[in-house]
Amino acid sequence: MTTTAHFSTKDRILGAAEELFAQFGFTGTSLRQVTSRADVNIAAVNYHFGSKENLVNEVFRRRMDEMTEQRMSALKAAVEAHPGELEPILAAFVQPALALAQDRNGGGAFVRVIARAYAEKNDSLRKFLSDHYGHVLREFAKAIAVAVPGLSKEELYWRLDFLAGSLTYAMADFGLIKRPAGVTEAAHRERAARELIRFAAAGFKS
Repeated sequence: MTTTAHFSTKDRILGAAEELFAQFGFTGTSLRQVTSRADVNIAAVNYHFGSKENLVNEVFRRRMDEMTEQRMSALKAAVEAHPGELEPILAAFVQPALALAQDRNGGGAFVRVIARAYAEKNDSLRKFLSDHYGHVLREFAKAIAVAVPGLSKEELYWRLDFLAGSLTYAMADFGLIKRPAGVTEAAHRERAARELIRFAAAGFKS
């Protein structure tokens, strides 16, 4: 019973923080707002997270850990099943992110949080993400280098950076292409993934 309450409180704080960060940004959200939304006291936030900076990090960790595991597992499978092929590698990078964006359990809010991270240029958060998830991009870069051996390291990282930006835009579902009536979210996501992978593959191979 105690363990359940312990995790329930932490999850409520993370959920409230994610929603508020998406709406007001990191600097525009106070811990008082978080405690009010989560219906907890400030002592609970301090106990679970210690500081607002760490709360921001943990909001990202909650989503990024699962996506990272899915990406790395898919990358391993792609390299083993389709050695030297580019598109399966790109699919391993793209599909878990789009699945996260469509997650009904807060996925949309987290996409807006990502947008806030880009806009606010939070150096502490950037360091956290680089320290904990930078290895993911490096592993994908290694795999892409094998599939497209003619690229210099600089060219490869430029194009991988452009892919990451395009993927973030696709996750936000904010572009010209909207989900048509009668098409499920899953089908729309699969179409978006196919088109982005095709586009990215052409870019890496050019």
